[in-house]
Amino acid sequence: MNTSPARDAVVRRHQVNVVGEGSQTLVLAHGFGCDQTVWRFMVPLLQSRYRLVLFDFVGSGGSDLSAYDPQRHANLEGYAQDLAQICTALGLEAPVFVGHSASSMIGALASVADSGLFSRLVMIGPSPCYINQPPAYVGGFEHTDIVGLLDMMDHNYIGWAEAMAPVIMKNDDRPDLGQELAQNFCRMDADIARRWARAIFLADHRERLPRVSVPTLILQCADDALAPVSVGRYMQACMPGSTLREMRATGHCPHMSEPEETVALLDDYLTGARP
Repeated sequence: MNTSPARDAVVRRHQVNVVGEGSQTLVLAHGFGCDQTVWRFMVPLLQSRYRLVLFDFVGSGGSDLSAYDPQRHANLEGYAQDLAQICTALGLEAPVFVGHSASSMIGALASVADSGLFSRLVMIGPSPCYINQPPAYVGGFEHTDIVGLLDMMDHNYIGWAEAMAPVIMKNDDRPDLGQELAQNFCRMDADIARRWARAIFLADHRERLPRVSVPTLILQCADDALAPVSVGRYMQACMPGSTLREMRATGHCPHMSEPEETVALLDDYLTGARP
């Protein structure tokens, strides 16, 4: 990779790290309230065969908080622009994008804006819209549910994080995972977290789905409190060239709770799928 002031600025801004070997590059994008450390369970399983790009979205982890722009980052399109800048700065040529939760849609938006940016998308627990839109769409929440969730974040962000993390993780027999997720939430700048949550939970990106032209793998967990099975099936029906795999893993974070299954499905798709 060439070194330049512009490239170095992007690398510092997003705390970019590149690890692993292999001719194929995976760009790993964390979800809301987390940072690149959530991939620590999968990295050892991937790095001998893939080149991995890890980074933090602005406001998360070791990113430069001063780079947060309330106007630019008021919607997921701003984060998609950041993602494209990372790929450009590193000189990546059509890598595979792997995104968790909200980052799945960030990757989709970046791909719609530039269809050559990624060769494939892998979406873990995605949702284009969290609010039910009857009768055709079941997103899992009523509008009043989302408003209540956002109000709780406004009034007691730490309490929200501690209450929601085990619900989102859903592996009651492994409370350490829920605690780790809560700690991730609490490390994020609370004001930025509240704004990012609004950009995620109040958005409706369903009309973008048919415009995603690259092959896409949708990984749908069982008993996911944020993205029910109906969402994964809706997305598969709307996205040409998409593949849906319903997982044995439960909860919303299989990259943490079931990394072996997640990697196995990823490997199977990348070695067996054809555009």
